[in-house]
Amino acid sequence: MAKQFPRIDEAHRAFIEEQHMFFTGSAGPEGRVNISPKGMDSLRVLGPNRIVWMNITGSGNETAGHQLENNRMTLMWCSFTTRPLILRCYGTASTLHAGDPGWDSLAPLFPAHRSARQIFDVSVDLVQTSCGYAVPFMEYTSERDTMQKWVDAKSDDDIRAYWVEKNQTTIDGKPTGVPV
Repeated sequence: MAKQFPRIDEAHRAFIEEQHMFFTGSAGPEGRVNISPKGMDSLRVLGPNRIVWMNITGSGNETAGHQLENNRMTLMWCSFTTRPLILRCYGTASTLHAGDPGWDSLAPLFPAHRSARQIFDVSVDLVQTSCGYAVPFMEYTSERDTMQKWVDAKSDDDIRAYWVEKNQTTIDGKPTGVPV
């Protein structure tokens, strides 16, 4: 049975912090809905109604494009271990890029990533838990090192060139706002 809460309580926070992966959901007023898996120690719960997460370079940049048109965002965690639970945080988000006010205070909360594109600052207005009875068991073994190897093989200019090529528009052709 789903339960709803107006804020992230300590049990929710502990559950979120135990997970190695989370999912983001976003959509513009038209076009495709995007759901993305995230990891790499890129999320922090800053209070009962605030979560921030650092978005690392990827093959697309859908969430950023959606945020320019519609600031709604959903974050979701699933337990793949003993406790069957799904937790969702619903809210709105603002986007920060390096050089924006607030970036310098939030970026140090995360491991340094030369390929960090944005930080999303999520204002949570609803938390919902539900059973995870149909979620399979999976064992966490480690983080992938593929992203770090890719970054290590690139200069800062190479990363920005990649952003120009792959991260300037969504798959629906909308701008993402990523600075280059």
